[in-house]
Amino acid sequence: MLTQTHAIQFSDPLPLQSGARIRDYTLMYETYGTLNAAGDNAVLICHALNASHHVAGINAQGELGWWDNMVGAGKPVDTNRFFVVGVNNLGSCFGSTGPMHNNPDTGKPYGADFPLITVEDWVDAQKRLMDALNIKQWAAVMGGSLGGMQALAWSVHYPNAVRNCVVIASTTKLSAQNIAFNDVARQAILNDPDFHGGHFYAHGVVPRQGLRVARMIGHITYLSDDDMAEKFGRDLRNSADYGFNYGVEFEIESYLRYQGDKFADYFDANTYLLTTKALDYYDAAREFGGDLSRALAATQARYLIASFSTDWRFSPECSRELVKALVKNKRAVTYAEIDAPHGHDAFLLSDARYHNVVKAYFDLIPTQADA
Repeated sequence: MLTQTHAIQFSDPLPLQSGARIRDYTLMYETYGTLNAAGDNAVLICHALNASHHVAGINAQGELGWWDNMVGAGKPVDTNRFFVVGVNNLGSCFGSTGPMHNNPDTGKPYGADFPLITVEDWVDAQKRLMDALNIKQWAAVMGGSLGGMQALAWSVHYPNAVRNCVVIASTTKLSAQNIAFNDVARQAILNDPDFHGGHFYAHGVVPRQGLRVARMIGHITYLSDDDMAEKFGRDLRNSADYGFNYGVEFEIESYLRYQGDKFADYFDANTYLLTTKALDYYDAAREFGGDLSRALAATQARYLIASFSTDWRFSPECSRELVKALVKNKRAVTYAEIDAPHGHDAFLLSDARYHNVVKAYFDLIPTQADA
């Protein structure tokens, strides 16, 4: 499936939770499938940290969508039945207005002056896209990890706009440990001499070393200990004995450096800072005195919550806490805890049990076209 990317511009300022406003901004999006006559088969896919609007199919650059194993004809989110929308968040580096774009007030790249964004700000921007596409209600809003936070925020802040909320490998708020990992990663970027206070574009450089280290730290948290042991163990790369040096000796070191180098080639440092801060700030119950049950009291959606046994970044306990609060509010909720060895990254992989759960859930979402 060859996909087409669309751009939509909004001139009206978007108020942000920080008190700032952003105007004259663009959102990039892709769509898959066809919106039915009743307009009741639209599904919004919210992306995680380093993903984009390119959810499925192959784009003009020959790139496969980041969730192509999940979304498409005959797949768990079946585009023969559903009209799927993938949107790139504000602050990203994949086309939507972000730090690399010019600030309309100065004519120069925003850089570090791009305002801090929250999960709720992203949802507000997505709501404007929803209105522009004349979608009255989402059949489902779905996401994994940071995307799951957005899906949950949709059900809380726009309860009438969401019939089903699908939250995968996510949480209602980060733990102190998660915030700590994010801060260490940010410090690697902030202390890179090529960062130049976030205005490195004007210097024609990229804080590659900071981005490399940030990605290496993050990637460790996405994998499970068992998965790393099985893939790499303590295997040495090129010899049968230690070299007693600080170079790349172990296979896991080689893998992490490869991931870091690849990331530094395509991701923007300011976007990384913005996105990890949005992760840190999200707390579904913050506006309700920390009471998650009260935060969910006005929701109207049905829920699918899924977690993975070896995900220690967003552990199953996080999902169970959400399920418990939903049940307390007498919401219809399906919970799946999948025994998978792949850690947090499991939500991106083609585990048959996981995909069967999602497919079974979406197969039961009625649309007028099914009648």
